[in-house]
Amino acid sequence: MSKQVQDAYIVAAARLPIGKRNGYYKTTRPDDMLVHAIKTILNQTPALDPALIDDIVGGCALPEAEQGLNVTRMAAMIAGLPPSVPGVQVNRFCSSGLQAVAMAADRIRVGDADVMIGCGTETMSLVTMLGNKIVLNPHIFENDANLGIAFGMGITAEKVAEQWQVSREDQDAFAAASNQKAIAAIRNGKFKDETTPFTVQTRVPDPATGQVKVVERVVVDDEGPRADATLEKLAQMRPVFAAKGTVTAGNSSQMSDGAGALLLVSEKILKQFNLQPLARFVSYSVRGVKPEVMGIGPIEAIPDALRKAGLQKSDLQWIELNEAFAAQSLAVIRSCELDPAVVNPLGGAIALGHPLGATGAIRAATLIHGLRREKMKYGMVTMCIGHGMGAAGIFEAL
Repeated sequence: MSKQVQDAYIVAAARLPIGKRNGYYKTTRPDDMLVHAIKTILNQTPALDPALIDDIVGGCALPEAEQGLNVTRMAAMIAGLPPSVPGVQVNRFCSSGLQAVAMAADRIRVGDADVMIGCGTETMSLVTMLGNKIVLNPHIFENDANLGIAFGMGITAEKVAEQWQVSREDQDAFAAASNQKAIAAIRNGKFKDETTPFTVQTRVPDPATGQVKVVERVVVDDEGPRADATLEKLAQMRPVFAAKGTVTAGNSSQMSDGAGALLLVSEKILKQFNLQPLARFVSYSVRGVKPEVMGIGPIEAIPDALRKAGLQKSDLQWIELNEAFAAQSLAVIRSCELDPAVVNPLGGAIALGHPLGATGAIRAATLIHGLRREKMKYGMVTMCIGHGMGAAGIFEAL
């Protein structure tokens, strides 16, 4: 007998300030970042007994080294949760955090759970971009249709820019705007509700005493946005992936470190503990595209997520489109005929950073708090995914 679908509600959503690669969190473990995010959302709902958590689903795009061995379960234990609370690590590259939230929501929606955490964490300082050992399946090279799997992300962005006719000038203008919006958002406290300060500890040897000192620094704001990312300076940057290309470090997302977490519950738990819902999880879609143009993945996922939600594009008042590259972001905006005014109003990954597996959970926290602050109803988080995929998740603010 199939179970009746019920709603999944988000009652807490928080993220750490995003750090640049080898910046804020250059020596901070990803499980420690996730511990802080989990503790934050539980502190925001003190009435809820943590022992009721059915599972924690954690996204991570490169699950190895410091963020391997089921980093989610380790974070749950270090956070002091009861041993009965399990954890699972999932990887769908750049959408891992959003995938984790969707999987957590689905457990509730089918009646299989009442309390779930969807989260994500990623260190790009301690774990290299492609991991410590790259071993592609040789069969990839036997079929031209699969060759795109071996392409670097930058090359796929160049192919998108060429096929969708996105000029260098438009890419740089998009990147400059992303930085300007992010800087203004930080200045005006727009991220305050979603961001939890994090204390970074650094151990420094003191030759004079022979002791190791612990130096602490409280991180409050995102590290990435650049006030000097002007059109003039961006125009001076050289292409980094193709000699005559248009994709530069300035109009690409930043490699970053970060973590975010959302607490989801059923209606039964809402009533039992008198919790205030922030939002309702509405729908999720992930679709495939050709790997060599992976950046256009949202073009397929967005319409499908809208169909599942029974909504139109015009219903979306806020869209968090992960800016992997300006080229693919503009291709998606133009192809889907999205209103640029509602896309990334506080800036995107080009300015704020893209900690891979954490990004989906981070952007969901931004969206939910933004929708509520601006008294809006529906919003979406969407992104392209390596190996040729796209994801989109829709939320309703309450």
